[in-house]
Amino acid sequence: MSQDRQDWIETYEFQDGVTASGPAELQKVGVLKIGRPAASRVLVLVGGREGGAAVFGHTARNLAERSDDLQVWAVDRREQNLADLSGFGRGAEEATEYYLGGHYTAREQADHLFAASWGVGVLVEDLRRVVLAASDGGRREVVLGGVSVGATAALLYAGWDFDGTPGYRDLAGLAVVDGGVLNAYSGAGMEFDLPLEAAEGWLGQIEQGAVFEDYTSTTVGLGTRPEDAAIWFQLAALHALTDPDAPAVLADRLPEQVRTERKLTNAGLLGRLFDAQRAHPSFSVHAGSLEDGGAWTDGGPTRLATVAEAFAGPQPGAWLWYTLNRVLLDYVAGMPFTETDVTRRLGLRLAHTAEIDVPLYAFQSGLTNGTTGQAAASVTAASRIPELSLHSDAALNHQDVVYAEWDDNRFLQTLAQFLKNLPRRG
Repeated sequence: MSQDRQDWIETYEFQDGVTASGPAELQKVGVLKIGRPAASRVLVLVGGREGGAAVFGHTARNLAERSDDLQVWAVDRREQNLADLSGFGRGAEEATEYYLGGHYTAREQADHLFAASWGVGVLVEDLRRVVLAASDGGRREVVLGGVSVGATAALLYAGWDFDGTPGYRDLAGLAVVDGGVLNAYSGAGMEFDLPLEAAEGWLGQIEQGAVFEDYTSTTVGLGTRPEDAAIWFQLAALHALTDPDAPAVLADRLPEQVRTERKLTNAGLLGRLFDAQRAHPSFSVHAGSLEDGGAWTDGGPTRLATVAEAFAGPQPGAWLWYTLNRVLLDYVAGMPFTETDVTRRLGLRLAHTAEIDVPLYAFQSGLTNGTTGQAAASVTAASRIPELSLHSDAALNHQDVVYAEWDDNRFLQTLAQFLKNLPRRG
């Protein structure tokens, strides 16, 4: 997509966030903006647990290209300011030495205790500044959406009390994908029950230093530090784009848990990391298969090159380096989607969940086995939401949703139709 077109913007900019604890240079969020300069509607998207702004590049281009009146803004949460992405602008070989040689700036939890208070309250205040900037004083309407726990964030925003103003009043619509509140995740085997005592204990651990969490790195077997998975995937993507058919540079350096004796090309290594046949269902795509010689053959709804382009950077990145334990605690606490003893203890201002009155779009892949839709229907029934537009495609993996090609991507097709038909707010 040419960035020189007169009718197109594609830029990454920083938006001032809410003033919270921590250094002044961290009080901002990155925003990837793609689409029509004169658009009167903006879709603001929030990623999942580890999802950064580049996750939505393919989604944004496809949606905006098929509309003459849309911009898509993808948000990097403020914790991504902690990531040292500087090495990825140096070329594949230099980047490999910079990161695997231990030259990058790593963040230690003990030095970032201020982030113990960066919970959903800070997140939605940051998002509100993005939403209001997107609105441009009311010139543009804003739809807020998210994937996985980004969908949770979008719904919590809608029900939030911003000093007397309900969050949903900032919005023309909501879009949730493979996530949300209530029982949205139970079909994926994730049930949430958080008594007050357990919440107090979790909060205490965070305040005593457990600021970051390492779920993504440990789940995919690429290390134990919070940033390990993001670094490995970005390096693999960079090599796959730079020289896809060359012998895999990283093959002998991968952690033992994911190493293989098979010969691999650079593209084959990246494909193997994402391969739906072996990877965790939350972190895989249907993009093809390995040939006997170690090369990658495309096949399925997602092209491996699309994934590589999203991850290679240099900025924005596709995955956050330092995901925050406090955000996760607040997401779990907010699952009942009403005020409780736990939400009050944590300062979650969910005073307006039953008042939400904007249309809701929901999409579910095969990840949650239908419970994303069930939860969206329950939210609709318990509020003033006038319309629920619910769509499914169990053949898509969780990551396929944001990377699959248009013709094979029911999410893109149905979200585009929802945005086209969405009535203007009076």
